Amino acid sequence: MPEAPQLDPAAPFLFIINTASGHTDVDEKRAVIEAALSSSGRAGELLFAQPSELPRVASGAAARAIATHTAVVAVGGDGTINTVAQAAHAVGCAMGVLPQGTFNYFARTHGIPADPAEALQVLLRSAPVPVQVGAINDRIFLVNASLGLYPELLEDREAYKARFGRSRLVAFAAACLTLLRQHRQLRLRIERGGVVREVRTPTLFVGNNRLQLEQVGVRVGLHDGPTLDTGCIAAVMLRPIGTLTMLSLLLRGALGRLGEADDVESFQFNRMLVAPKLKAGRRRVKVAFDGEVSWMRSPLEFKVAEQPLYLLKPSADVSAANPQASGA
Repeated sequence: MPEAPQLDPAAPFLFIINTASGHTDVDEKRAVIEAALSSSGRAGELLFAQPSELPRVASGAAARAIATHTAVVAVGGDGTINTVAQAAHAVGCAMGVLPQGTFNYFARTHGIPADPAEALQVLLRSAPVPVQVGAINDRIFLVNASLGLYPELLEDREAYKARFGRSRLVAFAAACLTLLRQHRQLRLRIERGGVVREVRTPTLFVGNNRLQLEQVGVRVGLHDGPTLDTGCIAAVMLRPIGTLTMLSLLLRGALGRLGEADDVESFQFNRMLVAPKLKAGRRRVKVAFDGEVSWMRSPLEFKVAEQPLYLLKPSADVSAANPQASGA
């Protein structure tokens, strides 16, 4: 594994701010960041971008960061963080996170506080640490990637959030309404470890985040060998089921008991090839990764990325001093 990038303390951090993400407005974000930088004697440059501009801005910032021995810092939710991570991972520069989303699974997993001011103080005392990321074809994901029902849930959730605001209650209500609709079963050819399976399922969910999986009751890493975060990622599939059973599973997940259901299959892997059966003439399938939805060419290769992401992550003593970072 390559060595973590060295940071120049005099080089300004490059903050990439999604102007459409989070609960606070742009002026508040600017004030919090500038106050923290001023009190610590550090330099920083704030780069504001609309969602459509994020990939371009992130790519340019990552190139500057690797050339000047500094870090890019994503300010936003899981989707924003993913976009910045794509750029940082591509060039190998260090990356920091100021979470602004609804769930913030990635930040919470790595001990980064939800409060922006606290997160900044931790960030300024952190060093780049290699962390595992998943990959689906040519894209990386930090938290999860999926196809089938889950991308529909995400699209509906964003529509409801736009109308009713960002909250976990709105997200849960949107999921219930989505599940009440009729859904097509996926027909998948799955190759894993030299074994090929043909399955029918409403959704295939692949997770790289222990916190998210355990929160819904899917336990991983309970046996010897590579585990989640250390060489494996986890897949969750539902057997073909009706609407009432689907709603029951949603409730189980909310109560942290999804893994107990007979209709749920989960397993760990480091590489898996998935070929959905598509309509004649179609070569792409709708895929969600870290809260964003896109179309990708089939087949889909899910795997642990060969190179890590170099995350500005608090040390154990800093995390212990900030118990809110882990959601405690």
